[in-house]
Amino acid sequence: MGLEQILKNSLTGLPIGGGKGGSDFNPKGKSDREIMAFCQSFMTELYRHIGADTDVPAGDIGVGAREVGYLFGQYKRICNEHVGVLTGRGLSYGGSLIRKEATGYGLVYMTAEAMRLRGESFEGKTTVVSGSGNVAIYACEKAQQLGAKVVAMYDSNGYIYDPNGIQLNVVKQIKEVERARIKEYAARVPSSTYTEGCKGIWTIPCDVALPCATQNEIDEESAKALVAGGVKYVAEGANMPSTLEAIATFQAAKGVVFLPAKAANAGGVATSALEMAQSSGRLYWSAEEVDAKLKNIMINIYHNMDKAAKKYGYEGNYVMGANIAGFEQVAEAMMAHGVV
Repeated sequence: MGLEQILKNSLTGLPIGGGKGGSDFNPKGKSDREIMAFCQSFMTELYRHIGADTDVPAGDIGVGAREVGYLFGQYKRICNEHVGVLTGRGLSYGGSLIRKEATGYGLVYMTAEAMRLRGESFEGKTTVVSGSGNVAIYACEKAQQLGAKVVAMYDSNGYIYDPNGIQLNVVKQIKEVERARIKEYAARVPSSTYTEGCKGIWTIPCDVALPCATQNEIDEESAKALVAGGVKYVAEGANMPSTLEAIATFQAAKGVVFLPAKAANAGGVATSALEMAQSSGRLYWSAEEVDAKLKNIMINIYHNMDKAAKKYGYEGNYVMGANIAGFEQVAEAMMAHGVV
C-alpha cells in the first residue's frame, strides 16, 4: 500500500512524496469520547514524526473529518502551532473546499475523460457504486450530476438496489448525519431492496462499476459477473479494490476499460496537496477554483498513463501505464538526488 501511494502521489505531478500508515483501532461502535481519546493518545506519539514539511497524514478508511479534527487539535495542543500538518481538516480550521468530495469527484472526472475519448459520456449509464463513505457518496453525486443512473450502493453489512436511481440525499442523511447502516435506505424508499452481504452487488447489470469501498472487494468471480452483466468501464475509487485475478479478467474482456486505483482515486491526495499549498501560502481558493484544478489534474493523469502505456507497447493497459508513468517520475527524482 505504501508503494501504491508513492506512485499515486507522483502521478498527480504535485510536489509531494508518499507513504501509508495507520492503527488497528476500529471506530465502529465507539462513542465520540472514546474516538477522541484514542486520537489524542495516538497523536501524542505521532507528533514527533510529522510536520508540514516532513510528513503530512490524511484521512482514509475509518478516519474522516471528525478524527482529523481530534488529531489536529492534539497536535496544536502539544506543539503550540497552527500549520498544515494534516489534510482533510474542517473549513473552520484551515481545510480546503472540495477536499471531502475530491476522491469521488476525481474518480468520475477521469472516467468521464475515458468515455469522452470513446465518444461516450455518463449520460444514461447504469452505474453501480460500492461503499457508502466519502468516496462512494461523492462519486455517486458527481456521476448523477453528469447524467448517470446510480442503482446500487453498500456498506459492510449489505447492499441496496434502487432501479429508479439512488436518492443520494437519503443516503447522506443515513451515513453522514445518523451514522446508521445502509439498510435504513430500504425502509425509507419503497422502490428499493436491501440484501445482506456485499458480493451480490456485482451481479447487478451495469455499464459502469465504481468500487469505492475497500481492498480486494472484487475477486475473479465478481469480475466475471460484471463482464457478463455488460460492464464497459471499471474505475477504482478505493485503494486496490480488485484482486489480480479480477484485473486480469477485466483486461481480457473485449470492450472493458479498466482504470486502476493509483490513477483513478488520486483526486483525494491531489486535493490534499492543494490544501497544503493554501495552508503554506495563507490562501483561500473558492470551491470552483479547487474543483477546476482537481478536474485538470485527473484529466492530465489519464493522458499521462495513456501515453506511457502506448510508449512502452501496452496500449489500453492502464495498469501498466499508471505504474510506468508513476515510477518514471519517482526514479527521475531519486537519481537526481544522487547517492544519499
